[in-house]
Amino acid sequence: MRLEGKVAIVTGAGAGIGQGIAELFAREGAKVVVAELDEKGGKAVAAGISAAGGTALFHRTDVSKESEVQAMVEAAARKFGAINILVNNAAAFVFGKVEDVKDSDWQRVFGVNVIGSSYCVRAALPHLRKAGGGSIVNIASVSSFIAQPAFIPYNASKGAVLQLTRCLAMDLAPDRIRVNAICPGAIKTSATDRHIDYMGWDREKSYREFGQSALLKRMGTPREIAYGALFLASDEASFVTGAHLVIDGGATID
Repeated sequence: MRLEGKVAIVTGAGAGIGQGIAELFAREGAKVVVAELDEKGGKAVAAGISAAGGTALFHRTDVSKESEVQAMVEAAARKFGAINILVNNAAAFVFGKVEDVKDSDWQRVFGVNVIGSSYCVRAALPHLRKAGGGSIVNIASVSSFIAQPAFIPYNASKGAVLQLTRCLAMDLAPDRIRVNAICPGAIKTSATDRHIDYMGWDREKSYREFGQSALLKRMGTPREIAYGALFLASDEASFVTGAHLVIDGGATID
């Protein structure tokens, strides 16, 4: 019950890492807002949390639209009376070489990954301040600080997420709001599968190859990222802000 009495918003919580975080937070005592664009997936996660004895509210949210973010945050505050934790996990996965990336691709990847996160922070900020402080956890990536072939739009956006985290940590420290990031490596999720399919690769072969890049010789799981988010969201990380936690099985150790 490390989050007992806390209210947490998790964006992109309808699958993958976001689902893992939402479910773990609920098991640890938090009331969870499942903010998700995919209505079917979001409702299923919220229903699963409730069936397991937790408390969850689903709210359909496109984080790239400020009006929808504001409506989601206000619904959360009305339902649960406070907001203590925000996890910016919603992401657009846009890849390619610079000559192949369209203007609409740039707008989408930054609109969700960077601007969408800023919308969520701005909307939640009055409630976090009213609560006397809180925790914001941004899901960045090892792609925030390494180069990868034909990953330009995605990596550029995730690099921006890391810098957004540092600057927010500095600006919000007087409000006792901690801001940190998690940088996952290769994690087995539906988003990973979509990327593999998009590239025309074999899934099982790709899993093995992705795992070989890590010292631990395997891909990670959403639950392993969720435990990192749990630490940063909890009072156990009360002296941690402006940091990024790399969870990649040792893939980027050198």
